[in-house]
Amino acid sequence: MNFNRYGHVAGIIVYCLIVLPFSIKSQNVDQAELLSHWKVDTIPGSFTFDNAYNEIWGYAKNENEYAIIGSTLGTHIIDVTNPSNIEELFFVAGAVSNPQIIHRDYHDYKDYLYAVADEGANSTLQIIDLSNLPESIEVVFDDNALIYRAHNIFIDTAQALLYGCITGGSDPVNNFVPLRVFDLTDPINPIVVNSINSIDGVPFSQVHDAYVRDGIAYLNCGPTGFNIADFNDPMNPILLANLTSSEYPQAGYNHSGWLSTGGDYYYMADETHGMDMKVLDVTSLPDITVVDTIDAGSTSSFSIPHNQVVAGDYLYASYYYDGLQVYDISDPSSPIRILEYSTTEIPHSNTYEGAWGVYPLLPSGNILVSDMQEGLFVVKGPEAVTANQSIQSPQLDFTIFPNPAMDLISVNTFNKNYKELKLIDMMGRVLFSSLSNEHIHTISTNSLQSGMYTLHVMEGTKSFSKLFVKI
Repeated sequence: MNFNRYGHVAGIIVYCLIVLPFSIKSQNVDQAELLSHWKVDTIPGSFTFDNAYNEIWGYAKNENEYAIIGSTLGTHIIDVTNPSNIEELFFVAGAVSNPQIIHRDYHDYKDYLYAVADEGANSTLQIIDLSNLPESIEVVFDDNALIYRAHNIFIDTAQALLYGCITGGSDPVNNFVPLRVFDLTDPINPIVVNSINSIDGVPFSQVHDAYVRDGIAYLNCGPTGFNIADFNDPMNPILLANLTSSEYPQAGYNHSGWLSTGGDYYYMADETHGMDMKVLDVTSLPDITVVDTIDAGSTSSFSIPHNQVVAGDYLYASYYYDGLQVYDISDPSSPIRILEYSTTEIPHSNTYEGAWGVYPLLPSGNILVSDMQEGLFVVKGPEAVTANQSIQSPQLDFTIFPNPAMDLISVNTFNKNYKELKLIDMMGRVLFSSLSNEHIHTISTNSLQSGMYTLHVMEGTKSFSKLFVKI
């Protein structure tokens, strides 16, 4: 269909008692600036939670930025390049488009958007070509043979593998399994690589969500806890660590998480009312250490986290009733809450309402937030926060020039003491690394797509990072 613009080894959990009792550090928290809001009043809420809207994703192409938000009806693609004048360019109806739908999920790869739904006997996997935005889009795959339902998807773009969480396909071979892996070598013709119920004898009743980087998968397994597995051979995955729900504090329904840019910490949420997010040290597998917990500054027993994303030195969380929450993780083991934005006026209660998803990976640094009842919010990112917090985090004196950059960047550390320099994209993939200790280092950015990147510098045991933009 064409659309024109118009129309594994078991792990030992270690409690780090020095930080107990767990709680987020007290500080002044800025209110984020709202740049824009989009909502369509005629979209019906779901039968279950009365949510018209669900997941949020983002996409950037040719200096333009787009928000992708799911609803009970389908997928809405909104131009947010100019936040003061946002516009819905395209709508792709879901194979099932009615209040039966609670949840859609998205991920992109090579200019293709992959879209799934978690409800509806006739739902499908849709693959949408975004390469011609803003003029047109094209649905190039819309079928239920591989996936008719999936709760979440995640793409390890370095391996060209899509991970489907709690998926089912239409034929008997592809019945519901906790985790299924697809090869995206041909992006519009996915191939099933493996269907997984257990790894190294550890059974998975479900994999609710997954974060995967360079073949290492971080699996949030709902009521059974958290697992880390090596999928570099997806036909023979290896369990690296297993953390049951009885082995960490404030355990609930292990829902989701995201790895720090440096890969040493995992920020994990249990989708259970009153439970905080956890900071996991994952540097000494199979041991996993809980080093801190994070809250949203709420006194309500119904405060509940949902989804989280790391970008550079910040952790972003959609926190249901508590809206958007942003944390400074320049010290990744000890987040500091610095920014918030309320997307709902609904009072806390024992259900699920408010901020569903967050996407902070656009080149502009603007944050996309989806609210279940209120739609899309475009919020100014933390780089614009005024410095009224006392955040004590020493910074290595280094510069990136020019910034934004086109072809080359020059990194000046003003000393010869740094241990390693890394260039990392917003999905946490290391694109360039150097052990040279020259104080000036030139890096070609010709092969980079337009977008935001992190320059990560190690000095002794400390790490420092700054963002730059490739134009």
